[in-house]
Amino acid sequence: MAKLTKHQKKVQERVDIEKIYPLGEAIEIARELRRPNFDETVELHMRLNVDPRHADQQVRGTVSLPHGTGRTTRVVVFAEGESEKLAREAGADEVGGDELAAKIKGGWTEFDAVVATQPMMRVVGRLGPVLGPRGLMPSPKAGTVVSPQDVGEVVAQLKAGRIEFRVDKTSNIHVPVGKASFDVAQLTVNTATVIDAVVRARPPAVKGQYVMSTVLATSMGPGLKIDLASALAEEATE
Repeated sequence: MAKLTKHQKKVQERVDIEKIYPLGEAIEIARELRRPNFDETVELHMRLNVDPRHADQQVRGTVSLPHGTGRTTRVVVFAEGESEKLAREAGADEVGGDELAAKIKGGWTEFDAVVATQPMMRVVGRLGPVLGPRGLMPSPKAGTVVSPQDVGEVVAQLKAGRIEFRVDKTSNIHVPVGKASFDVAQLTVNTATVIDAVVRARPPAVKGQYVMSTVLATSMGPGLKIDLASALAEEATE
């Protein structure tokens, strides 16, 4: 039998895989068990009682993390005229039209989000095979297809920590809620905000229990089951 490392022993001592933890306690443990030389991402995983094969049971939305994600979000924007100026002023990393589309079609993928003004979807539409598989195709539901006058606001939100959540084909949602270097209060607020947004996005077609389980984990750490009521209570106090 392989000998446990010092870190693995600590995990065994601190984590009860059967216990459902209050949100604050789960975050404290996750931070305590973080790797010392790597600022891990703290991730939220929610299993939902939905069938993603049905259009009326899709769960998708956006939410702004009050304390950001802890990483730089690289945003490219398809815009022209005055909206191009607004996008650049808001901090967009790259703004353009046909030439930007050609650059992406040629293999450039050094970005995390794509925003397009409504008139520019005629250009972006050709990039479906490239952006679609990466989950980066702009869409009204994701809030990334916008009117020309709103493009600056959306870019600023994305740069500040707005994220998208979307149920996958296994009925799960996986989203980052910050970095392990964040303090407990920051991670608590970010996590509670995301959970509240997912709960509010419950499809009317879903009957019975909606959230089946909620788990918090760092990139390299163990999963900690969270008490949903405690998380929603945290959001209610904000």
